[in-house]
Amino acid sequence: MAAASVPPLFSEALIFLGATVIAVPLAKRFGLGSVVGYLAAGLAIGPYGLNAFGSAGNILPVAELGVVLLLFVIGLELDAARLWRMRRDILGLGAAQVLLTGAGLFALLWLAGMQLAAALVAGLGLALSSTAFALQILQERGQLAAPYGQRAFAILLFQDIAIVPLLALVAILSPVTDGSGGGSALTEIAVTLLAVVAVIVIGRYLVSPVFLFLARTKAREVMLAAALLVALGSAGVMHMVGLSMALGAFLAGVLLAESSFRHTLEADIEPFRSLLMGLFFVAVGMSLDLGLIGRLWYLVAIAVPVLMLVKGGLLWGLARAFGSSNADALRVAVTLPQGGEFAFVLFAAAVSQGVLPVETANLLTAAVILSMLFTPLACLALDWLAARLKASGAAHPAVESFEAATPVVLIVGFGRFGRTVAQVLTSEGLEITAIDNHPDRLAYARQLGYRVYYGDATRADVLAAAGAADAALVALCVENEAVMEKAIAAVRSLNLSARLYCRATNRSHALALTRLQVDYQIRETFESGLAFGRAALSGLGLAPERVAQIEEDVRRRDEERMLLQLEQGEAAGNDRLHAVTPRGPARQAGTDQEP
Repeated sequence: MAAASVPPLFSEALIFLGATVIAVPLAKRFGLGSVVGYLAAGLAIGPYGLNAFGSAGNILPVAELGVVLLLFVIGLELDAARLWRMRRDILGLGAAQVLLTGAGLFALLWLAGMQLAAALVAGLGLALSSTAFALQILQERGQLAAPYGQRAFAILLFQDIAIVPLLALVAILSPVTDGSGGGSALTEIAVTLLAVVAVIVIGRYLVSPVFLFLARTKAREVMLAAALLVALGSAGVMHMVGLSMALGAFLAGVLLAESSFRHTLEADIEPFRSLLMGLFFVAVGMSLDLGLIGRLWYLVAIAVPVLMLVKGGLLWGLARAFGSSNADALRVAVTLPQGGEFAFVLFAAAVSQGVLPVETANLLTAAVILSMLFTPLACLALDWLAARLKASGAAHPAVESFEAATPVVLIVGFGRFGRTVAQVLTSEGLEITAIDNHPDRLAYARQLGYRVYYGDATRADVLAAAGAADAALVALCVENEAVMEKAIAAVRSLNLSARLYCRATNRSHALALTRLQVDYQIRETFESGLAFGRAALSGLGLAPERVAQIEEDVRRRDEERMLLQLEQGEAAGNDRLHAVTPRGPARQAGTDQEP
């Protein structure tokens, strides 16, 4: 019997998974971050290692979908309110960083003998930092919500947007551009504008109703397919008219940032984005030309430190100029001095357009990859220096304290109970995020002025996307007891410091929540019954003092019954553990279904 043939790319997939499973945990163990692990895995299985895939070009087209999905997720974060709050950092600090860093690096490269057009593209390309790399560092350190983390994020956002005009600049500088007529150029502009308008119209008016319909079917896999279709479909439309695929995905994400399905989309896309970004960095590691580095080691030895020092110095100065403390400016400088993944895209376009020689692009690519490898070391060096200075008692900007982040409240379940809780919290001016898995509640909540997102409370990834990892308090207002128990476990897996406030349906549920050690629980029927009783006694003419005395007595007797049942439940649990006979376990105590 003939052996079955191996499926296409099966062996390559095993090698990729094996290399990353080994390299990424080792890199994180040494504090270097997961991206360094992916780069190392790429070196190990690339042309200068096991040569498992041949050229990196064999997998880079697929891996670049990770960049597309990354831009889609970034777009989902850019709702109008957040953009407006960050406008100064995005448009001011971000633009200044790209232009000044690009100009400084351009001047150095031009003075070093590079041609004008090549130096301009190379300088601006090296001015871009790695969004995936920097965000990974910030998330692993738990400092994305810190002031310097938000400022670094704003710079990265502008850089991600800047890749589009930079790609257009490459086409303008290209010496191989054909001399097509003005009519042809106008046609291309018209087609491009039509494609952008089509993406905007579809994203604004058709996508949300489709997701609302799919949500009612409760078919998660279809929602996932629709999320990928939106991200990749918009990227494909832009690609067909000659624009960046990443631009199309980014534009779709921005249009859906106001959608009620934003957090679920982000959670569904995230595993694909993470895996494809890992593949992208593996491909980047494979593309590192060790032969070129060996031949031109002296140029690489100069280029990498010059890139990181010039870029880091300008980042520090600009952050200080825009109001950051010395501590924040230093941490921005050591988080963003590396080259970025979009530099590879820009350099590849420049090579194809005849702006950059192939060997120059390979040298620049090597410098970018090595700067990524050295960035975690720079972060560790700053941490070590800060710790030493703090231990010695010396005052230094690197050890200044960070400003505390604003507390976040997440409401899970937005029925009548959840809406009442939201009304109380927003009356104090607190910012809340709410999720609910009943599609019909979303539109009604928005009519009332609340921003509620579609999401399953039992999914840790959805809770994380909604902000549970950074929440100071999570209010669980769902009706289903099983869903609440799973949501409690999911929240605690993300954030052990969050206070858990829960809605209990009856006394047995309140006992279960007490055993789960939530911070606060309330039986809505008990409290509403007390309020009703108080009003009835007052209506019958009893004095307010007597009404208060009766209420206090009812509460005291209820608490005593709760404590008794809790003790009985613990005793019954011990009996079930220790008093099992051949006839079977001891009978459980009955549950009290009082309010």
